[in-house]
Amino acid sequence: MKAARPVTLATLLAVGAGLLTAPAAPAVPPHRAPGRPALYETTDLAVSGQGAHTYRIPALATLPDGTLVAAYDRRNDSAADLPGNVDVMVRRSTDQGRTWSAAQAAVDYDGGVGAGDPSLLVDRTTGRVFLFHAYAPKGVGFGSAGAGNAHDSRTVLHTDYSYSDDDGRSWRSRRITHDLKDPSWRGIFASSGAGSQLAGGRLLQQYAFRKADGSMWAASAYSDDHGASWRMGTPVGPLMDENKTVELADGRVMLNSRTSSTTRRLVAHSRDGGLTYSAPSADDELVDPANNASILRYDPTAPPHRARAHWLLFSNTASTGARENLTVRASCDDGGSWPIARSVTLGPAAYSTLTRLKDGTFGLLHESGPYRKITFARFDDAWLGMNCPAG
Repeated sequence: MKAARPVTLATLLAVGAGLLTAPAAPAVPPHRAPGRPALYETTDLAVSGQGAHTYRIPALATLPDGTLVAAYDRRNDSAADLPGNVDVMVRRSTDQGRTWSAAQAAVDYDGGVGAGDPSLLVDRTTGRVFLFHAYAPKGVGFGSAGAGNAHDSRTVLHTDYSYSDDDGRSWRSRRITHDLKDPSWRGIFASSGAGSQLAGGRLLQQYAFRKADGSMWAASAYSDDHGASWRMGTPVGPLMDENKTVELADGRVMLNSRTSSTTRRLVAHSRDGGLTYSAPSADDELVDPANNASILRYDPTAPPHRARAHWLLFSNTASTGARENLTVRASCDDGGSWPIARSVTLGPAAYSTLTRLKDGTFGLLHESGPYRKITFARFDDAWLGMNCPAG
């Protein structure tokens, strides 16, 4: 596996001075398998200005029966994040994303409080769907949140989640601020998009938080009892932000993070299921303009000795200067290299999240425009041009 480049002071100074340039985009292999047409289709789930000022922050998950659940912020009065009049909306699809149910408010508060930044996590054993989100008392946002972790505090940003036991049709909420937040930390939120479940059953939901000195850190919230209890792993950082995890074929957990310190993604690894991580280092191939992204196993059911067990997919805005050029990449070697890439759009785009559908195709929910629409795209390997060695 290619060793990731450490984030050194010299590297950060070079980036800030504009001395480092993005590596050339990898060659895209043919997009059609012999005799098989490529699949790429899209559906808009929300359009800013229609029913609310702005829709943002996509989350996406595939349930055990194949149902798709999508969630996103409904920012009613402005494009601003919390604090504000923000609700979490949910839509469902039972036909691979071709049609969707009407939008439903899964989390909706009145009185000047809000909830946002959704992340979906599915327990494959129980079928329960978790919808993590931040709860903001009136006037409290990430930048203004204070210390403490009491569940009734009006000055902290709370770590809440909703859960559904009927495939996303109805939701109940629970607060776990005291379980996850060190009282010395300030702002904290679940990294939006999707959590992950390890082969042994452990549930992982990524968080980003700000310490009193202003530094940004990442950590994995984990549950070994199907969500009955949650604990926070050891923080990794600083220089972190919204981050995602994926379990590799050898059982290690790879963490992939946004950062403002360099125009590359930061990567760290865990050998204990997300409890602790190695020091983060930059992946030179994954250029990024400080944006949220997504990573997942191409086929999590593949036995470790099979080549396809080492294939990964990754999506982000592959640009060093702006949120544009939304791209899906593929790795054949557990993220050691990313030789396959295809642009979804060359123009403005932003957050994205991936899921594997039950029929083996893939779903990508993303912000297009960049904040004009929440768009769902479905594609297959023929469209992406997957040509990893089989085996």
